Amino acid sequence: MKKPLIVLTGPTAAGKTHLSIALAKAVNGEIISADSMQVYKYMDIGSAKIRPEEMQGVKHYLVDELLPQEEFHIVKFQQMAKAAMEEIYAKGKIPVLVGGTGFYIQAITKDIDFTQAKQEDGYRQELEQLAAEKGNEYLHQMLLNVDPVSAGEIHANNVKRVI
Repeated sequence: MKKPLIVLTGPTAAGKTHLSIALAKAVNGEIISADSMQVYKYMDIGSAKIRPEEMQGVKHYLVDELLPQEEFHIVKFQQMAKAAMEEIYAKGKIPVLVGGTGFYIQAITKDIDFTQAKQEDGYRQELEQLAAEKGNEYLHQMLLNVDPVSAGEIHANNVKRVI
C-alpha cells in the first residue's frame, strides 16, 4: 500500500513556506525541504531559508543539517529525505516535500535509483586519466568510434561532455 506524500514546489519567493506550514498543520504533517542550499547551516542569504520563528511549531527536515564544507548531492538528498519520510510516517503523520529543486523532487516522487551513477565514477576517472595521458583528441576519437553523431556535436576539448 502506498503511503501519502504531499509535494509543494515552485520558484524561490513564490510563497511555498507560508503555504507549506498551513498545509502541514491542516493534514497533520511535517515538512521536508527539497532545496539544495537550505540543507546547509549559515547559508541563509539568497536561499529564502525559513527561520525557526517562522516554523510555527511544524517540524522541518533537511534545513540547517550540514556544514557548508560537507558534500551534498542527489544520492545523499535521497537518503536523508527517505529517512525523514520514514520518521514522519512512524509518527502517523504525512510528509510534505517542499522546494524548488525539481531534480530533488523527482528523485523522491519517481524513486530514481542513482546508485548506478555512483558506480560509473570509476570508469569516468579512467577516461579522465586517459585524456590526461594521451590527450583530448584520443578520447574524442574513442567517442567517434561509438557515437559519431555526438562526436560531431561535441568539441574534443570539452572533455566532460566527451566522457
